[in-house]
Amino acid sequence: MKVGIGYDVHPLATGRKLTLGGVTIPFNRGLDGHSDADVLAHAIGDALLGAAGLKDIGSHFPPTDPQYKDISSLILLERIHRLLTDRRLRIGNIDATVVAQSPKLAPFIEEMRANLGKALQVGPERISLKATTSEGLGFTGRGEGMAAMAIVLLEEGD
Repeated sequence: MKVGIGYDVHPLATGRKLTLGGVTIPFNRGLDGHSDADVLAHAIGDALLGAAGLKDIGSHFPPTDPQYKDISSLILLERIHRLLTDRRLRIGNIDATVVAQSPKLAPFIEEMRANLGKALQVGPERISLKATTSEGLGFTGRGEGMAAMAIVLLEEGD
């Protein structure tokens, strides 16, 4: 078994769609970044890559590369899944948390789990997603950005 931890942060900006776990969430701002800036997918991707000993998401999909401009982070997760499969690693489970003062994310959790499960070819029962606020503290509490953290378990074998 191999364990990995991922963490990601993006600022909120006007004129961007808010995408988390591949779900477009109605909100007056979105996360700013080179790709779709999906902090949840990025944290999960980093955790998966870390568990496999494959560096970080920026090493595989650099923000300086134009081919990744506005790309769906679900596509990046599909590519990470292929890297894992090539190394005979399979996902045991994923546990992730999004930190955001608003909007309320609970209504979107199940759709996020389904999207992430499809991209990573695992049942949504292997993916635990949570959302929390930071009680008004820090950059997330002030509504300046969002963060996500994830931990994953990979298992070796077919």
